[in-house]
Amino acid sequence: MSRAFFVTGTDTDAGKTTVAAGLLHAARLAGLSTAAGKPVASGCVMSAEGLRNSDALTLWAECSVPLAYAEVNPYAFEPAIAPHLAAREAGVVLSIEALLAPMRGLLEREADFTLIEGAGGWRVPLSGQATLSELPVALRLPVILVVGVRLGCINHAVLTAEAIARDGLEIAGWVANVVDGDTARLEDNLATLHERLAAPCLGVVPRLPEADGAAVAGYLSLVALGFGD
Repeated sequence: MSRAFFVTGTDTDAGKTTVAAGLLHAARLAGLSTAAGKPVASGCVMSAEGLRNSDALTLWAECSVPLAYAEVNPYAFEPAIAPHLAAREAGVVLSIEALLAPMRGLLEREADFTLIEGAGGWRVPLSGQATLSELPVALRLPVILVVGVRLGCINHAVLTAEAIARDGLEIAGWVANVVDGDTARLEDNLATLHERLAAPCLGVVPRLPEADGAAVAGYLSLVALGFGD
C-alpha cells in the first residue's frame, strides 16, 4: 500500500520537520519504504554540492527510497526569509505548476509512506496570489497538521483546520509538538485541542533535548493513518 500526506503547521517553527522526521522513522521501523519532499525551502547554506537546507537534509536522511537531493528539495534559496521573497530576490517565479512536476515525480516513486512538507503555515504565499496550500489541493493529498504547542496555539490550530477543510482536504491526523515546555496549563491546552480538532491525534511530542527522528518516533503512532494494528 502506497500512501502520501502533506505536512503543514500552525505557524513557522511549529515543528513540521521534527514531526515529519519522526513519522518517517516510525514508518521505517514498521518496515515501510519512505520518501519525502520539501518543495521549497529558504534559509539554505552553500555547500560544495550547491545550496542545502537543514530541514530538507533531515527529511532526506529518513528516506529509504534512493533520491537525489534535488528530488527532495527542488527549490532552495539562501536568505532565511519568506520563500516568495527569497524567490523574488533570486529572480525565480514560484508557481504551483513549477512545484507540481517534481512532487508528482516523487509520488511516482510509490514509496509505502511519502511525506511532502510545506513551508511555514497553510497560507504561505508564492508568486502573485498563489499560496503553497494550492499544492496539496492539486495533488489531492490528505494533511497532517503539526500544532506547535505554545500560548495561542488553539486559535492557530482551529483556524488552520478550518482553512484546510474549506480547501476541500481531509486532515488525516494532527500532532501536538510542545515547542514551549513552560506553556501554562499544558494538559488543559492539550485537552482543548482534542475537543476542537475532529481528526485523530497521532501523538504528543514533548520538549526533547535531542529531537531527531529516532527520538520523536517513539511518541507517534501511524495506526490512524492506516498503518499497523
